[in-house]
Formats: sequence, structure tokens, C-alpha cells
Amino acid sequence: MQKDQLFTRRGALAAGVATAGAAVTAGLLARGTGDAPARPAAPAAGAPARAAEKPSAYRLQPLTGYGPPRTAERVPVRHEPLLRISGRGRTMVLTFDDGPDPRYTPGIVDTLAAYDVRAMFFVCGEMASYNPRLLARMADEGHVIGNHTWSHPLLTDLSRRQIRSEMTRTSDAVEDGCGERPRWFRAPYGAWNRAAFQLGAELGMEPLAWTVDTLDWTTPGTKTIVDRVENGAAPGVVVLSHDAGGDRSQSVQALRRYLPRLLDSGYHLTVPRRQDA
Repeated sequence: MQKDQLFTRRGALAAGVATAGAAVTAGLLARGTGDAPARPAAPAAGAPARAAEKPSAYRLQPLTGYGPPRTAERVPVRHEPLLRISGRGRTMVLTFDDGPDPRYTPGIVDTLAAYDVRAMFFVCGEMASYNPRLLARMADEGHVIGNHTWSHPLLTDLSRRQIRSEMTRTSDAVEDGCGERPRWFRAPYGAWNRAAFQLGAELGMEPLAWTVDTLDWTTPGTKTIVDRVENGAAPGVVVLSHDAGGDRSQSVQALRRYLPRLLDSGYHLTVPRRQDA
């Protein structure tokens, strides 16, 4: 896809926000319960590593208003994203989407390390592929690496084969960088459909959404991001932020402010375990 086409698509998705509806609020969220493409061949000796996979810059605006698919048909997989995390006490989960980005992800990981906190990072395959050392560091420090597709498309616009390719390529990139395939999946823009749930399950992944959206992608100001996290804090909450896809300096600064405050308030910031873990 050419650069001008990418930005045209971004504009179309932005327009879709108005028609898709307002962001799903935490009060409306409750816990719900083709062949894979061949992996690309290794580059020839002396060839530039993954030069053709430099991440694009169009992933900026989450499309809100999508919920789980509405159908009475039963499928043997979880067909609603897990939205609240079980656990005793004041437990919360911090999640970051779209990275890893060498400009912003290290600052987030450094802050988490300073407070001995683990988080979830839903990475895009093209970003993970282009930043393997950063991806490895995230995994080595105990963070959970989730699958956020290869190129962050709107899955409801894709065929099953295309969705499988987006997921599989990303899982391959995560395994290459971390030695383990991701066990969690998050749909770009929160746009879930039946194929995404089914294919995610086939690839061994659980779906995970969020309950508090910081809307940091709008760059509303560091204080606003901090206020949204602190006002939304509650046991079982899953917080959505971003470490890539645009200027995420506000997100980095906000974490430095709200993380110690949450800990001082008695919250335990952790990562979820799968049902079968």
C-alpha cells in the first residue's frame, strides 16, 4: 500500500469514529466469556535485514464503538473479549498497544522496571520485526507480549485468510524475538468479529479488550491522561494506552506520574493468566 493510500485510509477510519459511536464505557463492559501462510525465507547473506518491513506511520486513531459479534450461533471458542481481570484485592492491568517503538517504549519499560511492575504490550508484527532487541528486552523483563496483528488493519474489512495472515505473521515475529508465541490477542481499533475470535483461538490465543481508554492517541495532555487513569482506577480494570503509532511522549510522562500514585493507593499492577495457565 502506498503512503498516500495509507493516509487516505486513516482519514476514512477517523470519519468512521463518528458513525461507529462513542467509546464503550467501563459501565457497559462486563466479562464475557484457509491455511496459514508460509513464513518468509531468511534473508540472503549480506542482504539488509528486513529493510522492506520498516513500520509505517499510519496507525494513529483507534476506531471505537465495536462490540462482540451479535449472533446466536455457537462456536467452541470464547467469542467475547476478556474485559476484567480476576484476582483478589485492588488489582489492575496496564496495557500498551502498537509498539514496540524505540522512541517511546524504552521510557515506558524503564518506568515499569523502576517500580517492579509488569504490563502487557500488544505489538504489531511489523514493529516487532523491526525492533527485535527491544522486543526481547520487554519479554526478558517479564512483560506479556500480545498479538495486535501485523499492520493494524480493520479486521472487519478483511477475509479470513487475510486475518489469519495478519495474526500468524505477528506470532512468528514475536516467537523470533522472544522464543515464545503470544497467548493473548487484541483486535486493532477494538473491531472484533467472529473470524478474529475463531482464528485467534486456533492460534492458541485469548482475546483481551480494555475497560479504561486513556485516549492518549489524541495527545490530550499529560495531566488529562493521568486523570483518566486515576479516575477510572478500580479492581479488575484493564487500562489501554499506546507506546507507538504517533507522538507518545505524553503517554510516557503520564505513566511516570500515575504509576507511583496507583501503587501508593494500594493497587497491585499485574498481568493476567490464561484460563488454562
